[in-house]
Amino acid sequence: MSDPTQSRGYRNKNPGNIDHVPANRWVGLADPPLEPTPRDGGRRRFAVFTSHEYGIRALALLLQTYQDRHGLRTIRGIVNRWAPPNENSTGSYVRFVDEFLPGHGPDDRLDLHTYADARLMVEAIIRKELGGNPYDDATIDEGLRRAGVVRPVATIKDAAQTGTGRAALETGGWAMAATVAAPMVQSLAGLPEWTGVAVVAGFVLLAILIIIMRRRDA
Repeated sequence: MSDPTQSRGYRNKNPGNIDHVPANRWVGLADPPLEPTPRDGGRRRFAVFTSHEYGIRALALLLQTYQDRHGLRTIRGIVNRWAPPNENSTGSYVRFVDEFLPGHGPDDRLDLHTYADARLMVEAIIRKELGGNPYDDATIDEGLRRAGVVRPVATIKDAAQTGTGRAALETGGWAMAATVAAPMVQSLAGLPEWTGVAVVAGFVLLAILIIIMRRRDA
């Protein structure tokens, strides 16, 4: 099995192998934005990003463009544009992605603005393009977040474990107050990450007020 970290897309921090098009001024493009001459002497064609998260962001946004601008809402439709038959074995690409999306047939409707569909579609393309997935969940989720696709949080604990949530809990000694507030909070299944973080901060503030009032009463 090949090592995906040795792939061209990984070196370029461009796991979707997105072509460099000067008109597409992606956030996070490297300087220069076009890859160096490939090791095998092939044609320079792919964009280079400053981080893997920005490359994943571009991949997710391009998929959303296929959906919003071109009306492509199925695995078959998306892959036929992403990996056209004149350059790829598109049929095998469709089968590969289809197998990675449980519960979806090649012609079932997707919504790439939702985390559930975008996350699977992005990882399937990464695996196909790089020959495997070299990224941990946090890296892919951060790339999706930068594209506006936020992982839902199931509980207050999940929200607290996000970067923003941890900062809210740690600032001004809120960690102790959060322990007091936590039993008051029910499950937040399906809420976006920022909503969960806001709830964390709100209950932490409430807990601080309770602690202050108790101390004054004492």
